[in-house]
Amino acid sequence: MQNTLVLMADFINEMVDPKGAFGAANAPRLEADNTLANANRIIGWARQYHQPIVHVRLGFDLTHYHECPPHSPLFSQAPKQGVLKLGTWSTAFHPTMNIQPQDMVVTKHRVSALYGTNLAVILRSQAIERVVICGISTTYVVESTARELHDRDYSVVVIGDGCNAASQASHEASLAALSRIVQVSNADDFIKQNSL
Repeated sequence: MQNTLVLMADFINEMVDPKGAFGAANAPRLEADNTLANANRIIGWARQYHQPIVHVRLGFDLTHYHECPPHSPLFSQAPKQGVLKLGTWSTAFHPTMNIQPQDMVVTKHRVSALYGTNLAVILRSQAIERVVICGISTTYVVESTARELHDRDYSVVVIGDGCNAASQASHEASLAALSRIVQVSNADDFIKQNSL
């Protein structure tokens, strides 16, 4: 079995909880598709086989949003709306996610989980060969992170039913595009193919 790291991206309250700024729109699809449950099944696989787990969260400085890019159409509204503040409920991991003290946490300030974070150092220090990704959303953090990992010569697996996006169409379009450069699987198949 390849030395594998499981990456859980942006399963934070703001993104997945019905009370979150983005979760209000996302939560019905996440529930209908069992997205969080499927992601947790991949975490369970990683724990069974003693593979490292990283939980990634998006967030900005609590008071001043120093890291927030003011010209970004995606992020520039965060300070005005008071969302994605580090150290608050907004950027806490959703309580249904299977997080344990030995898991690693990476905080990002951009779309990719690699840009400006310590994830690359973690991957090198753990001698990782393969990264398995679940996350919200498929079109942003999952796609951008998977592409960059591919270009850094990692083997990448995206768990399609452990990801979700603003619409089914955008989710499927991202998975179709990614399938040209990474392996796209689902929780059932991945676990079956990677169980001893």
